[in-house]
Amino acid sequence: MTEWLYSDVVKEHFTNPKNVLEGDESSWPADGRGIVGNIKCGDQMLILIRVSDGIISDCRWKTYGCASAIASTSILSEAIKGMRLEDAYVLKPADIVARLGGLPANKIHCSVLGDKALRAAIDDYLERNGKPSLRGQEAAEVICTCLNVTDRDIEEAYKAGDRTWEDLQARTKIGTACGGCRGKAMELLHQLEHLYGE
Repeated sequence: MTEWLYSDVVKEHFTNPKNVLEGDESSWPADGRGIVGNIKCGDQMLILIRVSDGIISDCRWKTYGCASAIASTSILSEAIKGMRLEDAYVLKPADIVARLGGLPANKIHCSVLGDKALRAAIDDYLERNGKPSLRGQEAAEVICTCLNVTDRDIEEAYKAGDRTWEDLQARTKIGTACGGCRGKAMELLHQLEHLYGE
C-alpha cells in the first residue's frame, strides 16, 4: 500500500469534517453565502456564515472535491468562528495550508477555493446589509518581482480570456525580464481554471 501523503491534520479533517451543511441551504438560514469553483473540474465550495456584531459566529459548508478540498474547507470553517469579518476577509490559501500542516504541491490549488468562497460569503453579507465592501483588502501576492505583476493581475487576465504563458506575457509583460516567475504563474493559472473553469 502507498504511504498516506497528507498530514494527520488533513486526515482528521477529511475523515471527520467539521461544520458540514446537512441537508439543503434552507435548513440552515445564513447571513452570507459564497459559492465558488467549477464542478466540471471536480472542485466546488459553498460556504454559509452567520454574523453577529461584525464577528463570524458560525459557519456551514459543502464541498465537492478531493481530500485536500474537503480538509481545507473543514479547517477553514473552524478557524473563522469568532473571527472579525475584516480578519477573515484577508485569510490566504497559505494560512489554510499552514493550519493543515502542508499539502502535496499538486493539491495546493484545492486550498484557494476556501478563501475565495469565504470572501464571497462576506461580500454577500455586507451587500445584503448595506455595509461598506471589503473588496481590495485581501493581500495581493507579487508573482513577477521584476515587473510587479500580482496574482490579482493574473486573475484579471484569466477573466479576460488569457489561458497560456504567452497570453499572460502579451497582457501583463510578466516574465519578460528574467522569466523566473513562469512556474508560479502557470500554477496560478491552473488554480484559476479550478476556480472558474470554462
